[in-house]
Amino acid sequence: MKKHSATGSHLILVLGGAASGKSEAALDQAGRRGPRAFVATGQALDDEMKARIARHRETRPTDWITAEVPRDLAAWFRTEGQAYRTVVVDCLTLWLSNVCGRRIAGQEMVPRVEAVLQAIRGTQARVVLVSNELGFGLVPTSRSARAFRDVAGRVNQQIAAAADEVYFVVSGQSLKLK
Repeated sequence: MKKHSATGSHLILVLGGAASGKSEAALDQAGRRGPRAFVATGQALDDEMKARIARHRETRPTDWITAEVPRDLAAWFRTEGQAYRTVVVDCLTLWLSNVCGRRIAGQEMVPRVEAVLQAIRGTQARVVLVSNELGFGLVPTSRSARAFRDVAGRVNQQIAAAADEVYFVVSGQSLKLK
């Protein structure tokens, strides 16, 4: 993956566990350059998720445009993403879950992630991607959950390799890895 030019995109990956503060850290990393878009990959399929989405919206400044993009991030960046100078995508793990729900195998994710990365590099935006680090928890008991954890880890590695900066968030504290 080609790195950005002085006039191109700047890609930041923010990783962390559940409720680690990674979304807040991503908003801090995003900066104030407008216009700004918050790309939400979560879907309000139940009351608990609806409440989570509402809480996330309340924490964002009002000048952010929210785009709900559960699956086709590459297409969004190629079209609508061109209009923004700052984009936060929260989160890649939910995006991966949405895509894998359509039975996408692990190796099939490599070209999908590459398409997203190429689409991001085609923008002039500062792009902050948020993702969960799933490898620190217990080993899942089901085969499908272990497979998902492994695919998520490989996706995170692929994006981290292409990113200009990578941060890991623990208990609301960010550690710069790259």
